[in-house]
Amino acid sequence: MQFPLNKKIATAIIIIVALCVGIFVFITLQNKKAPTTPAKITEEINTVSKRTAIGTSVEGRNIDAYTYGTGKTHIVFIGGMHGGYEWNSVLLAYKFIDYIEVNPKIIPENLTVTVIPSANPDGVYKVVGKEGRFSATNLPPKEDTAVGRFNANKVDLNRNFDCNWKPKSTWQNKVVSAGTKAFSEPEAVAIRDFVMKNKPVAGIFWHSQANAVYASDCDNGILPQTLDIMNAYSKASGYGAVKSFDAYPISGDAEGWMASINIPAITVELQTHETIEWDRNLAGIKALFDYYSKE
Repeated sequence: MQFPLNKKIATAIIIIVALCVGIFVFITLQNKKAPTTPAKITEEINTVSKRTAIGTSVEGRNIDAYTYGTGKTHIVFIGGMHGGYEWNSVLLAYKFIDYIEVNPKIIPENLTVTVIPSANPDGVYKVVGKEGRFSATNLPPKEDTAVGRFNANKVDLNRNFDCNWKPKSTWQNKVVSAGTKAFSEPEAVAIRDFVMKNKPVAGIFWHSQANAVYASDCDNGILPQTLDIMNAYSKASGYGAVKSFDAYPISGDAEGWMASINIPAITVELQTHETIEWDRNLAGIKALFDYYSKE
């Protein structure tokens, strides 16, 4: 018995539709079993635990903090306290951030690490003329960077902390403003509030250009652990270890304030104002990680 031509065509269409539905269902079920983005890849990409603005500058620029790891022992690294005058300390901090994001396993499991790359963004802007990240090529030739040492209120931020604070302090042979009172400047407040909230076990401040690692103290002498981390960073990096800064008298420094609240802090002074000396500082960082991983 033969079917009319239109019935044969209808039958063929039904068969084709059924096959297409079957293939669609099969592919859908397979996709549910095998996700296209493995969780491992997502985890590796998301290496930044947290990026937050911990405060703003006088002119409203964010002071950002990048935090990595989940350990109970918290260390903070701070660059750019003296803004554009020590712009290389900011670039060093950003280099460290980039290194962690590519090599997250460098941080021991018991540590949390925060990097605050630019504690004085207004001072950086005075010299670099750029918001946020920058490179050495952004710097104008033969620029007098001393103007970028201070914040927008012309205060030396590393004289604005509550350790023997005075309204006037010194830098080299110059008298500098330390603000109207301890923590009168929003940038210093941002650092203070971060430290008080997070209670890090140590603070590392990058400056330039004395080619040394300095211990910190306020009125009660140098904390024993401060000497430990000073020596560890110094030995690994090759910067000289100096217990006390005595080139000229200073007051109201951030490192001394941390010492006054029983948190060890060191100042790492790069050798020049123009280089980040990455290999030396990476060696010092690793030495600190090794020291605190054994606690």
